[in-house]
Amino acid sequence: MKKCDILIKNAKVLKPDMTVASGQFIAISDSRIIETGECTRREKNSINEGCAGSANGAGFEEYTADTVINDSHILWMPGLTDGHLHTSQQFLKGSLLDEKPVIWKRINVPFEASLTGETMALSARLAGTEMIKNGTTSFVDAGGPHVEAAAEEYLKMGMRGALTWQTTDGEKVPDTLRVERKQAVPRLESLYRNYHGRDGLLQVYYSVTSLMACSGELFETVFLEAKEKGIPAECHMNEYASEVLDFIEKYKMRPFEYLEKIGALSERFVAAHCIMLSEPEIDIMAGHGIKAVHCPFSNCGKGVPQTPRLLSAGIPVAFGSDGAGHGGLDLFREMRAFRCIMNGAWGIGTANPQIMPAKTLLTMACEGGAKALMNESLGRIEAGCLADIIGINLDQPHLMATGNLVNSLVESACGADVKHSVIHGRLVMKDRELLTIDEEKVLYETSKMMGGHPFFTKEESWCGDVSLWGRQ
Repeated sequence: MKKCDILIKNAKVLKPDMTVASGQFIAISDSRIIETGECTRREKNSINEGCAGSANGAGFEEYTADTVINDSHILWMPGLTDGHLHTSQQFLKGSLLDEKPVIWKRINVPFEASLTGETMALSARLAGTEMIKNGTTSFVDAGGPHVEAAAEEYLKMGMRGALTWQTTDGEKVPDTLRVERKQAVPRLESLYRNYHGRDGLLQVYYSVTSLMACSGELFETVFLEAKEKGIPAECHMNEYASEVLDFIEKYKMRPFEYLEKIGALSERFVAAHCIMLSEPEIDIMAGHGIKAVHCPFSNCGKGVPQTPRLLSAGIPVAFGSDGAGHGGLDLFREMRAFRCIMNGAWGIGTANPQIMPAKTLLTMACEGGAKALMNESLGRIEAGCLADIIGINLDQPHLMATGNLVNSLVESACGADVKHSVIHGRLVMKDRELLTIDEEKVLYETSKMMGGHPFFTKEESWCGDVSLWGRQ
């Protein structure tokens, strides 16, 4: 008998070609999927016992496992990757919708400046709780303060992710967030030494917050250092029209054109948002293999990205939530919203209702996210891939009676449908119960902070708008 850690039997599985196969098994050992396959005919006749076998006829009965999940009403698919997350903004829910731009300057940055190591740690615990329960198994964080505190929490809960410091030297940035140019790379180097590769889960990226939130000397230093060392770099790019115009006024060319001129771009560059792109910039992104991340719900008030054009140019595209302040961390919702946005912007004008098919959306959420995380072993359920997978409960009215389960995942599924979650070969949620996080304690601590912390109880908010953080 072969030994594995987790054996999933009698399962439906979302295959890499975005079709669904029934009567499958998945064997997981250590951090990886070691074998998948389908039932043999004999085993299909014993379906009530729950069985599956490999494609070559060797059954699941070859395996023993400490944990066995046998449920034909579960669809197993790759875990989702949030390609652009702000751990530090977990407590901004309800405070950004309908606000005037530019939100990150007026609200997000002052809020983050108020965080301590303790509040950042709690924000990470709350973010991890929300992500796992919504089917997100990995993420790329855009940077914030007290990153080490967040990293320790993510390691405890067994989440996969990439972290970075919020690196900026802007004149109007609060002192608690500003870093001098000479200090930026040493600080990022320290974070890299201490956390990159930890437990096989964490990566460290180099980043700046935004090209217009720091000096040219700073982003040139950080990005060139990252490229020389082969370390991924991340940045908010082309998010607001005003920022692009300001950049052109200051540097006499568009953002991607300037970064190419100084030699800062590579296939290890992750560009968040990418809404306001010119044709030459799209060509630059394609030529360097740059990864784009769209945040549909957050971005729909700023503009519509040219995603069909990006995909046709071979540019990998992932989905991001842009943090919980923009409506939560449910990537199923982001996929559904994006389908509507793409149809409205690009499908109607060309009479093409398939401008953004369900299979494309799911590929972006799975394999596109894996590319933003620089990990080709994620985003697929295949032997040899990392075991970051989620189980969707199909035994529900809104997912039953479907003529196409892949379409229904995009049309109807939500984070609350995720029943099981495995990250790095470890079961972190079973039957909606978190196994690596004390959810009750996290919710208690969150409630206590919102009701008693001075930041959340003062009459006027830190940005002078009494509609935000009034009396609780």
